[in-house]
Parts: sequence; C-alpha cells; structure tokens
Amino acid sequence: MGIIGTILIGLIVGLLARFLKPGDDSMGWIMTIILGIAGSLVATYGGQALGIYRAGEGAGFIGAVIGAIILLVVFGLIKKKS
Repeated sequence: MGIIGTILIGLIVGLLARFLKPGDDSMGWIMTIILGIAGSLVATYGGQALGIYRAGEGAGFIGAVIGAIILLVVFGLIKKKS
C-alpha cells in the first residue's frame, strides 16, 4: 500500500492544489500526481527547516496541499518565462 497510497494521495493533493489556485494549469494526470507528491515533500522538508515538523514526521494533508500550491505557482512562472 505504500507506493500506491503515495500515488493516490499525490493525485488528490495535486487535484486540490490545481482547484484552489486560480488560473489555467494545463497539465495531465501524471504531472498532477508528481505535483502532489513533490508538494508533500516540499512541505515536509520546509516544515522541518522552519521547526514545524521533526525529522521523520510527514507534513500532513494541509501542508502537502500548501506545498503543492507553491510548486504550482513556481511551475507556472517557469513555464511562462520559456
């Protein structure tokens, strides 16, 4: 259940982030899953750097969505420049 669970949570987090961020984000299912998984990782390590989480703790669902929204904004800025 580890890998499949991560992919499913990544999909849900990525979809929620795309829904919450205004604007047109044209990307497929695979990129949405990657966005959600990466958002969770960003939130976990960013939270550890800020002292919100300890090493070994996951970010949680809300933190993962916030991390995915941040990545979505960065992705949009990079895509716009190229």
